[in-house]
Amino acid sequence: MKKYKAVIFDLDGTLLNTLDDLADSVNYILKKFGYPQQPKLSIRRFLGNGIKCLMKLSLPSSLDEAAREEAFLAFKEYYTAHCQIKTQAYKGIPELLKTLEAKGYKLAIVSNKNFAAVQALNQTYFSQNVQVAIGEKPGIRKKPAPDTVLAALQILGCTKDEAVYVGDSEVDKATADNSGMDCILVSWGFRDKPELMSLKAKYLVDKPKEILEIV
Repeated sequence: MKKYKAVIFDLDGTLLNTLDDLADSVNYILKKFGYPQQPKLSIRRFLGNGIKCLMKLSLPSSLDEAAREEAFLAFKEYYTAHCQIKTQAYKGIPELLKTLEAKGYKLAIVSNKNFAAVQALNQTYFSQNVQVAIGEKPGIRKKPAPDTVLAALQILGCTKDEAVYVGDSEVDKATADNSGMDCILVSWGFRDKPELMSLKAKYLVDKPKEILEIV
């Protein structure tokens, strides 16, 4: 018997390994503007709160707001055009989504990545199985606020009690909590397992197939 009718997924670190393209794009912009480069491990740590926060943390702290905004806008344009160079779905994810969709689950992606990039990546990798893909855009609060998740539920025609949220970070756990939903955290993303364990999510999985067993 199904526990849920819908599954809402985070994107980066949950469905797609986007770290290399994000790191390459960040460092391309940092180099272009003459700022110090960031190691990939630092960029991995900066992920989770959207690309504006990613760039804020990657840029020198001494910069004024105008310089930060200039670099962010350049990054946004560059990354949107180069978000599919090294990015790939995690092993087992395409099969998981195909199976969930075949079994009648409603599927959505809710990400803090900019809306255009979310749409482009979903179209390339998951559009055959995922009905809704929402990214960051003006007028709606990003995660961990519940707004984008609740918008996805409304489109899917499901209540929060009928859905589970799947992610890979403390932001995703807070998003699920703020949305009043159960949470599945995955250990293959951008946070280490001991940190995920400390968040005390209802479920913590090491392989995509475990999600199917839960739902």
